[in-house]
Amino acid sequence: MSAPKISIIVPVFNERESVAALHRELIEVLTPLKRPFEIIFIDDGSTDGTKTELATLAPARVISFSRNFGKSQALQAGFDAAEGETIFTLDGDLQDDPHEIPAFLRALEHADLVVGWKQHRADPLGKRFFSKIANRVTRLLTGVPIHDMNCCFKAYRKAVAKSLRLYGDMHRYIPAIASGMGFSVTEIPVHHRERKFGKSKYGLWRLFAGFFDFFTLIFLRRFTHRPMHFFGLLGMIAGGIGFIILCYLTWIKLFSGALIGNRPLLTLGVFLIIVGFQSFSLGLIGELIIRQAPAERRSYIIKSDISK
Repeated sequence: MSAPKISIIVPVFNERESVAALHRELIEVLTPLKRPFEIIFIDDGSTDGTKTELATLAPARVISFSRNFGKSQALQAGFDAAEGETIFTLDGDLQDDPHEIPAFLRALEHADLVVGWKQHRADPLGKRFFSKIANRVTRLLTGVPIHDMNCCFKAYRKAVAKSLRLYGDMHRYIPAIASGMGFSVTEIPVHHRERKFGKSKYGLWRLFAGFFDFFTLIFLRRFTHRPMHFFGLLGMIAGGIGFIILCYLTWIKLFSGALIGNRPLLTLGVFLIIVGFQSFSLGLIGELIIRQAPAERRSYIIKSDISK
């Protein structure tokens, strides 16, 4: 069989009723394209018989986890396994419409990553509300003009997918991560369908988890390879304020004879000096760790490697 030109990655968790129908749709859409393809299902520790249902599908590759590790890990496993030059990801709940794949392929001719934009979402009001707020804040703070960061329906050039290293819930911010690596990112409107089977995995805890991962993303985008710029600045500010406080107390002690031993300001000044020193030390340790990192942990991404 020819090497696949298109890889389809579908992370699933308790989607037994949906996977067969989705597989049929994918075959219907991919076959007319006349390009070799592979369909990879990542079973993220399903407990409802999804794995048994996936075993009946062909052609398909099924990768099963020993337990539920989360969507980021499922997508990462798919990226590691994919062999296609173009890689798609979409949810397994039938809400993403595979008939949008040709539109993604056209858009991918002018970008490295194409993100689906669910302009008319068929989701509950609460989910739409929080998603709109999260996307607006993410656009503002990352500068990446994508309306639907967390839409799983995406098309990647191989170089983008193979460069990603996902953990936690960082799959929510793949467009921002890819943009930070220097890849071009765009979006296209996609048809979003109502959920027919099962129930959404979205919950309040995922909202908080995404909030924490968002701040991790902001820190990593700006300070991954220069931790001293963050910790050093923080240490200088804290230490500087502490030094000024102590200089003031020394002045009033020497020239006015004021008692300073029982003043809370003295405790604050000493505390800020200690915090500043510790923060500065963290920056130095971070710089040492980066400089001692193994060669395979590169601080750059190779976008192309041309041989003639």
